[in-house]
Amino acid sequence: MLKRSIGKNAAILALFALVTAGTLAVTQITTREPIERAIREAAAKALLEIIPIERHSNDLLVDTYPIPKQYWAMLGLKQGGNINLAREGDGTIDAVIVPTVAPDGYSGPIQMLVGVNRDGTIAGVRVTSHAETPGLGDKVEVKKSDWILSFDGTSLEDPGRDMWKVQKDGGAFDQFTGATITPRAVVNQVRTVLDFVAEHQQEIFSAPVSKRAVEVEQPQNTQGEDN
Repeated sequence: MLKRSIGKNAAILALFALVTAGTLAVTQITTREPIERAIREAAAKALLEIIPIERHSNDLLVDTYPIPKQYWAMLGLKQGGNINLAREGDGTIDAVIVPTVAPDGYSGPIQMLVGVNRDGTIAGVRVTSHAETPGLGDKVEVKKSDWILSFDGTSLEDPGRDMWKVQKDGGAFDQFTGATITPRAVVNQVRTVLDFVAEHQQEIFSAPVSKRAVEVEQPQNTQGEDN
């Protein structure tokens, strides 16, 4: 009787586990596409805030250039990343968007996207993720403050290499009232991106159209070709 009861309970548990696994699998399948679509839309929104659609003729999300592994640490990228390329109608790369992470924020790493024009000026900067103090460090978000817009149009020459600091350190960029560490981290990392792009300008701005971008623009014929 005891063995029969144990066997019955085991069968019930196995059936429950099977149903649960099946439910989770179905949920994952049915929600994967909406989640991926939402992620894509959020990424596209951030990219287009930096380089508006009228400035390029390609898909920024798929036309990318992989960052060589030896520069991951410089840009604060533990898992690497891709540079998004903005092309004109003739294929010329007019601007790029580089992912980067400032490791020394007040409350931890600050993830950013930094847009750089072909002439070396900043197209735009956006913070995509951070854990900075609400009401202080979170002013790096464009929806909380226009501080991040102060980078637009700047370069290594303007305001000058030695001036890429917050004003408290003798530089050209404002800090926040009561918060210096956060803006200092962002300013330093934006300059790091400018140094990286300047050093590899020819390589980056002559990158070929990525294979993925070609596949999106010219989808394969799934019905076969006529002989």
